[in-house]
Amino acid sequence: MYAKSARTIAKIIEAAKTLFTAKNFTEVTMSEIAEKAEVTKGALYHHFSGKDELYLKMMHDNLTDIQSRIQPIVMSDGSSREKLYHLADVLFDLSQQQQALIQLVRRDINIFQGAARAELVRAYQVAMPEQVETIIREGMENGEIAPHNARLLSWEYMAMIEVMCSAFARQMLGNPEGVATHVTRMFFDGAGTSKSSKSLKIIRPNIGA
Repeated sequence: MYAKSARTIAKIIEAAKTLFTAKNFTEVTMSEIAEKAEVTKGALYHHFSGKDELYLKMMHDNLTDIQSRIQPIVMSDGSSREKLYHLADVLFDLSQQQQALIQLVRRDINIFQGAARAELVRAYQVAMPEQVETIIREGMENGEIAPHNARLLSWEYMAMIEVMCSAFARQMLGNPEGVATHVTRMFFDGAGTSKSSKSLKIIRPNIGA
């Protein structure tokens, strides 16, 4: 009985992933999920009280899986540059569906309030930005990364990751290794040339002139 329930839950979660990444949260109905999962609505409501609970279960499971893939990299030997490259490679090697689920946190977070919202935000932070922050702090300690606000840098790195999860980035840069190499180079070396780094002229718009 337990194995049958586990299979049913897995089918429901997979159906939810397909629908929530294809449409907005408000557009997805429990009836659609039941039909996609090929289960009765009774079976669906037996396992999940409603759409919110199912969505949050789907998101937390995905973030837990990602965290389990990243943590060994954080704990491994190697330079911070190597670790951030391997971390990016892991994220870009995820299925397109898993990458889309990562982006749902930002898209849908304001749908939830109170404890549910706080727990989802915390799960996202623990799964990725805090792992990046740990690597960045190590880089500052060993001189690879200039002293800065490590938390801010970790969120900047994650912003690049999310941008590079696009189909356009995959088309331009090819395989996950190519995308990871690009992000790592941009983070450590930037897009400027030696000429552009010699002088910086601040140009302020003339507003109200």
